[in-house]
Amino acid sequence: MSEKYNWSFSTIGGITRVNISNGEDIRHLDELDQKLWTVLSCPVNGLELDVKSLQFMDSDADGKIHVKDVVAASKWLTTVLRNPDILLKREDVLPLSEINSDDPEGEKLLASAKQILDNLGLEKDSISVADTEDSVAIFSKTALNGDGIVTEQSSDDASLKDVITKIIQTVGSKTDRSGLPGVDADLVTLFYEELEKYAQWKQISADSKDVIFPYGDNTAQAFDLFNELKPKVEDFFMRCKLSAFGEDIQAVLDVSAGKIETVSGMDLSACNDEIAKYPLARLNKDVKLPLDSRINPAWQAKMALIKSIVFDVEYPDAKEISEAEWNAALAKLDSYAKWLADKAGHMVEPLGIECVQGLLADSRKDDVLALIEADKALQSESESIDNVNKLLHLYRDFYKLLCNFVSFKDFYNPKERAIFQAGRLYIDERCCELCIKVTDMGPHNATAGLSGMYIMYCNCVSKKSGAAMTVAAVLTDGDVSDLREGKHGIFYDNNGDDWDATIVKIIDNPISIRQAFWSPYRKLGKFIEEKIGKNADAKDSKVVGDLTAKADNPEGAKQPFDMSKYLGVFALVGVAFGAIIAAFAAVVQAVSGLTWWKWLIIIAVIMLLISGPAMIKAWLKLRKRNLAPVLNANDWAVNAAVKVNTPFGATLTEVAKVPAVSVGKDPYAEKIPFWKKLIGFIIGLAAVFALLYFNNFFGWVGCDCLKYEKKAKAQVEQVVEAPVTPVAEAPAAAPAAAE
Repeated sequence: MSEKYNWSFSTIGGITRVNISNGEDIRHLDELDQKLWTVLSCPVNGLELDVKSLQFMDSDADGKIHVKDVVAASKWLTTVLRNPDILLKREDVLPLSEINSDDPEGEKLLASAKQILDNLGLEKDSISVADTEDSVAIFSKTALNGDGIVTEQSSDDASLKDVITKIIQTVGSKTDRSGLPGVDADLVTLFYEELEKYAQWKQISADSKDVIFPYGDNTAQAFDLFNELKPKVEDFFMRCKLSAFGEDIQAVLDVSAGKIETVSGMDLSACNDEIAKYPLARLNKDVKLPLDSRINPAWQAKMALIKSIVFDVEYPDAKEISEAEWNAALAKLDSYAKWLADKAGHMVEPLGIECVQGLLADSRKDDVLALIEADKALQSESESIDNVNKLLHLYRDFYKLLCNFVSFKDFYNPKERAIFQAGRLYIDERCCELCIKVTDMGPHNATAGLSGMYIMYCNCVSKKSGAAMTVAAVLTDGDVSDLREGKHGIFYDNNGDDWDATIVKIIDNPISIRQAFWSPYRKLGKFIEEKIGKNADAKDSKVVGDLTAKADNPEGAKQPFDMSKYLGVFALVGVAFGAIIAAFAAVVQAVSGLTWWKWLIIIAVIMLLISGPAMIKAWLKLRKRNLAPVLNANDWAVNAAVKVNTPFGATLTEVAKVPAVSVGKDPYAEKIPFWKKLIGFIIGLAAVFALLYFNNFFGWVGCDCLKYEKKAKAQVEQVVEAPVTPVAEAPAAAPAAAE
């Protein structure tokens, strides 16, 4: 512990922790020994604290808040605020008078806070988180805002506005702090580079022009038509060549009457796609492509167009062309294809070459860049405005983080909720207050079991949005007999929204000493119930089997009774019964003459012998019950134990308390039969009789039991030593005399 500052401590949750009770404690956090911090790091996401506040503290943007981040935030806050005690209020409205204008950074923050209020058109002496949260509203009326991005509204020059608009339209934009699309230096540079490239590409010498554009202004259209018709033309010439092998082959390759018949009954104007699949023209031995009406109707328009702009130029008055003539015309477009492939500056092509050349001639590039530099000059002022937003977030949330980081004050305070408590789970007539979001079930299951707590993992689905999440609900009071995987409940998050919850996994640990006391009896009852059920099933199966066997073999021979098979059984039963009688006699002799209160002590001792081991085991686990492993499984680094003892645990789970019903009667209550009442009366009467005549009764029973034991042993020995005479088989029945 540092000697520079006098820290105060208190015991919270069974652990001695440092108190953070005033602004001076916050100012000296850097002097607190790191070994005394409850937490060393926690995640930025998944907590019940404004994630933006946590991101402001995450200085290295690694997704975690470390001790160094908390110390840095404490130093900054206690410097820019006049009285750091106000951090303990956890409010979201900060009086401007509390900003320390004597500090250079505080002075900037105060000026920026006033600028924000002025931009929003507000006249007041305080500023809130809501005022600083909407950056679009803050910067909507500002021409320059220090982010290095300018918009059309950043200048009054119409020509400059036009250039910015064209940059946005061609090479893209970036969003300004005002929320409008704008441009930065990189986009301006890219735009003018594209203009230069496109202008150079378009600049063609007179000698090269005729080669690149063999069909003049129709070259581009001719190029597109050739590319579209090329597959059909090549297919036509190949079919003609194959048809030369024989007429039967030509019949297969040409358009058959059968194909035409399939569409003849339809509206042929609607069958253009199907007809376009047919060959381009009828096959011929001359391997010539017609240029007139002999072309497939689906392709006639395009063939007529390419004839007018290409073949009428190359082969005037030609009614058909050969494959060589087609390829020759196509080859003349190779230079155009290469020139097209070398196109540069395509991003600004939509502007047209005249506009591109005009923009290059005006050369407003330097003017736009100068405007951007003027905007960047206000960067420090703009960042100061962002820092006001940071100040308001930390002013509201920093102390809450301290109460869940340096100490766990909020967790042990019934009036507050810790930042890891995600909501409440209602299930099985109880409410679980300690529910923690789980990001990854795998590692969480492996670590959370070390906590010694009873944990229910629940899959939750929002009724409002359909979103899903998993929570670990800790049960610290009540009974667990009816809790199982698949049981449903309702989870309410801290916003009050309800989620359908289903238990998917349970980590079983003791909840209380009382529960541990009754657990052996519950286990015994469950065991007996299962055994009775299994035995009943077995008996039922045997009865059904016997009945089935008798039905299949109704005249089966009945086996004769063999006494030798049962003598051994009788002997064993006699010995066992004798042992039971002897044990009972010994107990009777031992307790003979005891008073009623001694009987109560004996019963209590017996119950403690049965329940004691479970109670001791539960006590050992309950005293070590620790939330730290659960949080560590959620990517926390907890530095000290977070104990959940029995008294505190009782506050984390509310059990339903049903009031006594004094009016009315349940019409569906089960009625006790008369014979059960009679048996209960007889048992009660016997108990009273036993208490009244206790000494004499047990003395008589003890003596009589000892006599019975000796007699039983003698009978068993006599039966065992007696020779066993096998039972002779009955003689076979004589055949019936003939009548």
